[in-house]
Amino acid sequence: MSDAIDLRPTLIQPDWPAPANVEAFVTTRETGPSQDSFAAFNPALHVGDNQDHVALCRRLLHKEIGDSRPLLWLNQVHGAWVQQCYDESLPDADAAVARNRDYACVVLTADCLPVFFCDRAGTKVAVAHAGWRSLAGGVLEATVAALDVAPDELLVWLGPAISNAQFEVGPEVHDAFVGVHPQAHDAFEHSPYRLGHYMADLYRLARLRLEALGITHVSGGHFCTACEPRFYSYRRDDGLTGRMASVIWLK
Repeated sequence: MSDAIDLRPTLIQPDWPAPANVEAFVTTRETGPSQDSFAAFNPALHVGDNQDHVALCRRLLHKEIGDSRPLLWLNQVHGAWVQQCYDESLPDADAAVARNRDYACVVLTADCLPVFFCDRAGTKVAVAHAGWRSLAGGVLEATVAALDVAPDELLVWLGPAISNAQFEVGPEVHDAFVGVHPQAHDAFEHSPYRLGHYMADLYRLARLRLEALGITHVSGGHFCTACEPRFYSYRRDDGLTGRMASVIWLK
């Protein structure tokens, strides 16, 4: 299979007031070489897809960067570690920061929330994988600490994630947030499907955490991966699915 132009990924660019030298996008599953449950653009190696198709997706993804810099791939573990330098050995981390043009940061998601960061000066960028575990564990706080930028100088965009209408969780998820931040109760509604369960709003939970850090310039947060067929959704597809790539870099 060749790197044909019709295999290029269909991309979503963040709608945020980032400086001109900050580039970012999220892939969708709409076009690409992947097949069957993984159709059509799956750059994730760990989900059981044909490895040749994944390798081609990664080559096509790299072309979208526009230069030879590598992508910093992570072994995402639903934690709060932030990778702050290039490491080709797949470091255990759920966020990455770049302060130069040596590499592009990338996280993979399929219902979890990708959170993009940049400073107004265009000198630092980051992206975090914020599933409920990493969000409750402080991945956003750790990313902001790693960026080391005044809160009013940070811009944030919330990428495609599962919406509260589709994200039913147990009481342990509710308690993990509310036990630390009581105001997080506003991000949960009682489930109409199961007694003692909740519908969780990842976008609201992220915004509350960012607001607590003093970050008010937050855009995005209007998607639903489980509702929109252009996205992979782990929950909708019973775990057999690909991943979207969220990428950010400094030109």
